[in-house]
Amino acid sequence: MMRRSRRAAGGRGYRTTAVAALLALALGGCTASGGPGGGADGPDGGADENSASALPASPTGGRSVVASGLAAPWSVTFVGEVPLVSERDSARVLELADDGTVREVGVVEGVVTGGEAGLLGLAADDAGRLFVYSTGADGNRIERYDLEGSPGSFALGDPATLVEGIPAASNHDGGRLALGPDGMVWATTGDAGDPSRSQDPESLAGKILRMTPDGEAPDDNPFPGSLVYSLGHRNVQGLAWTDDGTLFVTEFGQNTWDELNVVEPGANYGWPEVEGIAGAEGFVDPVQQWRPGEASPSGMAHVDGTLFVANLGGEVLRAVPVEAPSTSAVVVEDEGRLRDAVVTPDGELWIVTNNTDGRGTPGPDDDRILRLDLTRG
Repeated sequence: MMRRSRRAAGGRGYRTTAVAALLALALGGCTASGGPGGGADGPDGGADENSASALPASPTGGRSVVASGLAAPWSVTFVGEVPLVSERDSARVLELADDGTVREVGVVEGVVTGGEAGLLGLAADDAGRLFVYSTGADGNRIERYDLEGSPGSFALGDPATLVEGIPAASNHDGGRLALGPDGMVWATTGDAGDPSRSQDPESLAGKILRMTPDGEAPDDNPFPGSLVYSLGHRNVQGLAWTDDGTLFVTEFGQNTWDELNVVEPGANYGWPEVEGIAGAEGFVDPVQQWRPGEASPSGMAHVDGTLFVANLGGEVLRAVPVEAPSTSAVVVEDEGRLRDAVVTPDGELWIVTNNTDGRGTPGPDDDRILRLDLTRG
C-alpha cells in the first residue's frame, strides 16, 4: 500500500490536532454495547439521540416550499445566488427562480441511468464553472462546464472531462461533489458493488477524491500523483466542512452500521474488512453510527456548529452537534425520503426530498425542495 502523508490539504485545510480532538471526544463518550464492533450510547449500540434544544442550530418547525414537481432530484449547488438542481434519471440540470419555477439549463449528454446511476452531484465555483458527476457508458465521470448566459438564461457550454472510468454500477456510485475551503474539487465514489475495490489504492472506487479544478492531483495529496485522499469507503454521499476546516462525511453501511466519519489524509475507513466502530488496528472508526434501516445517510450540510444529515431509508433529517459528534437528534421526520441537505449562500437550510426515485411513496407535489426555519444558539 502507498505511503501515508500527514501534510495539510491547503487553504484552511485540515488541522490534525483538531481532528484528533474530535475523535477523542466522540470515541471517549461511546460505550460498546454487545462486545467487539458494538456501537455508541444508544440502547442497541446506535447513536445516542440528543435533545434538539442542545443543538447550536436547529429547526423551529416552520418550513416553506422552494420548488416542487421535481423528478428524482439529487443535488443542489449555487452559481452566485442562483440555485441549480440535478435530476438523476432525466439528466437535466435545472435553474430555480425566486418564485419556485424551474427552467432547463441543459441535459448532460451520455448519461446512463438505472438504479442509483445517472446524473448525480453538482458543484459550482466562483468563476461560474459547473462541475458534474454522472454515470456514462464507460463508468462514472466528472466533467466541467462553463456556464453560458446569465441568471434566468443559463445554458451548458461544452464539457471538459476531468476524470473518467470511475467504476459504476446500478448501486454504490457515490456521486457527491463539493468545492472545498482549499479551492479543490472533492468527490465521493462508491465500491460499485465490488467491495474489494475500496481497499485497492489503485482503484478510484470506494474513495474520497481530491483534485484541482482541472482534474489534476494536488502536490499535497497523501498519495503522490493520485487523486485518492482516503480509502476503505463503501458508498459516501455526504460532505461537509466545519468552520475550522474539518471534513465530515456520511457513509452507507451494508447490514449493520451506517457511519459519520471525520476524514484524515491517507486514512483507511475499513470497508469491507470492518463496518462501524470496530477498534481494529489500521482503520479509522466512525465518530457516530446508525442502523441502516433508521438512517441511510445521504447529503449533509453544516450550519453554525450543527451538521444536518439527510436520511433516505430512515426518512428523517438528523442534526449532529459538531462539538459532540457521537450524538444526534431527529429534527424532521414527516417528509419521506431525504436526499440532500444544503446551506444557501445567505445561510438558510434547504432539504431535498427523494420520494420519486423508485423507492419512496411520492405525494402529489413531490419531489420538493423545502426551506427550514432555524433557531441559532
